[in-house]
Amino acid sequence: MTMFPQRLMTVADLPAVLAVQAACYTDVLLEGRDALASRLALSPTTCWVADDPRRTGTLAAYLFTHAWPKTSLPPLDGLLDDHWRQAPTPAPLTWFVHDMAVAPAGRGGGLAARLYAAAQAGAVAAGLKHSRLIAVQSAAPWWRRLGYAPVAAEAAARHADKLADYGAAAVLMEKTLAG
Repeated sequence: MTMFPQRLMTVADLPAVLAVQAACYTDVLLEGRDALASRLALSPTTCWVADDPRRTGTLAAYLFTHAWPKTSLPPLDGLLDDHWRQAPTPAPLTWFVHDMAVAPAGRGGGLAARLYAAAQAGAVAAGLKHSRLIAVQSAAPWWRRLGYAPVAAEAAARHADKLADYGAAAVLMEKTLAG
């Protein structure tokens, strides 16, 4: 069984991240380098990769996560910043699990769960107590196994415009983080 070393993501990983993304997602879900770089800049301690030791410079998986105001959703393929931190009364934050993809070569060994656990530890250490994500491409059952549940219909309706960007089958999910 191949061991895929995991580590914090760096800007130098973005070309390999884009390659994994292209292998895993439909065209409507592909995000550009600048959008992904803004997520990494927002939270470098909760974005992880797993190297494919069989091919130098190749990733087996990646995970982008970051803090985000609970009252909104970050845009798909949009540039993010932390302007919300300067608000006079900042909104409560959630740990937003933005994007995880495992290349075909990395599948079947629990790699996604390992990356998730590493990032979650960083989120909990930062004091985040809630998590939210948008499950795409029929991934909702996998996220349910990690404790996520779909948000109530009325809550999802408040975010209908942004959810539509993720495709008709996108599911807004959330959970409370154990401290």
